[in-house]
Amino acid sequence: MHLSIPTDPCREAFQRRKQSMYRNRKKYIKPAGWFLFLLCFYAAASFTGCDPALFISRSSHLSDLAADMMRPDLSFFPKILLPLFYTVQMSVTGTVTGSALALIISPFGAVPLQFPSWARHLLRLLIQVLLSFPALILALSATFLFGLGTFAGTFAITLYTFAIMTKLTYEDAEHADTAPYQALISVGCARFPAFIHAVLPEILPAFLTNALYLFETNVRHSSILGYVGAGGIGLILNEKISWREFHKVGTILLLLFLTVCVIESANRYFTAVIHSGQIAELFSGRKDLSKKTRISGRMILFGFAVLFLFCLATQTPPDFSRTSAAALKSMAAGLTHPDWTFFFSTEKDGLGYLLLETICIAIVGTSIGAFLSAPLAFLIYGLIFIRVSGPGAFTGVLTLAVCSIGLLTKRFTECLEAIDPGPYRALLAMGVHPVPAICHSVLPQIAPAFCSAVLYRFDVNIREASVLGLVGAGGIGAPLIFAMNQYDWNKAGAILLGMILLVWGVDILSSRR
Repeated sequence: MHLSIPTDPCREAFQRRKQSMYRNRKKYIKPAGWFLFLLCFYAAASFTGCDPALFISRSSHLSDLAADMMRPDLSFFPKILLPLFYTVQMSVTGTVTGSALALIISPFGAVPLQFPSWARHLLRLLIQVLLSFPALILALSATFLFGLGTFAGTFAITLYTFAIMTKLTYEDAEHADTAPYQALISVGCARFPAFIHAVLPEILPAFLTNALYLFETNVRHSSILGYVGAGGIGLILNEKISWREFHKVGTILLLLFLTVCVIESANRYFTAVIHSGQIAELFSGRKDLSKKTRISGRMILFGFAVLFLFCLATQTPPDFSRTSAAALKSMAAGLTHPDWTFFFSTEKDGLGYLLLETICIAIVGTSIGAFLSAPLAFLIYGLIFIRVSGPGAFTGVLTLAVCSIGLLTKRFTECLEAIDPGPYRALLAMGVHPVPAICHSVLPQIAPAFCSAVLYRFDVNIREASVLGLVGAGGIGAPLIFAMNQYDWNKAGAILLGMILLVWGVDILSSRR
């Protein structure tokens, strides 16, 4: 015998109404989001003075530059091999050193590993500060401490790598299985050895993959560090662009392109080796490994060690002849006592306006790059586009748009290769046109990765836009460089504080996506 429980008609009606309201609200959320985005894009484009008509009217300048660069002066090749070596040298030394330091320090930032809370908070604050500045700003700061040359560039790349790798590593450690770690701790093992034996083997493939990707990125960054006297090929590149010797510029860009292609191909090979487990198994100390696995793993490690030691041994030593205790004291005092008048100024040359311009440049540049979705450093494009659109924020927009196209296209292609083609093929077999089939089967799969890649690129562009002012492309870069070169450390401190707060705010918004 079944007893029927009477239902409340009013409650059922309320539930149906609630569900209907939820569906209607969800229906209007996406259009409202797109409308808000388009409104922000239009406002940012207007603020930065984006004028497609100006670009079209002066596009002949770009075509002339491209025509000259497409005919590189091959006789100039031997003269740029040494600067190119310095660029790779800084990247290798900085990436290996920064990654090694990150591996040692990162456990202190992972919550599940239960290191002292004060150390975790201090480390995360330090990483947040370092991540607020692009490598070029770090390199310029290093030249005041170590003088001009590749040592300053290597130091900057080391700090840049250390900050990124530390954050990625302690985040990977937080998502790892910590049960073996806790077991070792419970039997009296110290925390760091427990991390090495229980957590590191699990996160090592991701750590090595991140290091390889960052090395490839650092080669691009190192190619422009010479612009601020930190060694590498950037100084000669800027010189040839300034002298309008675009045949030689084409030679430099061609050599950079070939170098990055070689590095990217090598990275793909080493990434495949890492994911095959050979390196991780070698570190695990297993006795049952095959002789071939041991030999190949050891050869790879030996090759990297030789390359690193050679680059380290050929480093230019630091020059402390222009560094004094008084100068360091003046720098520290200025940076810790920002110019609050400049910081809170609402004028066009105040910090607020310049940071807003930087944000707008990043918004428009990222959006255009994402919709149009080259592996060259962003400053190089800025030096080229300044010849086309003239000084101003519009040049910064064009620069970041072109840079975003390359990275986002690569990320989107990787996403497309990883999707499940089954639903798309099923819709085609049912006679659905390819365009609707893509909209209903492919786009839902790649939308999260698409949004994540765009947000990541926007986060990067915020930092990169902060130095585009070096070439007259708007933003906060030029006032910062001028303040540092004029030893106006109070103003430089105010700008650096503004950059830290800006990047921190963007990180908070990105984490809530």
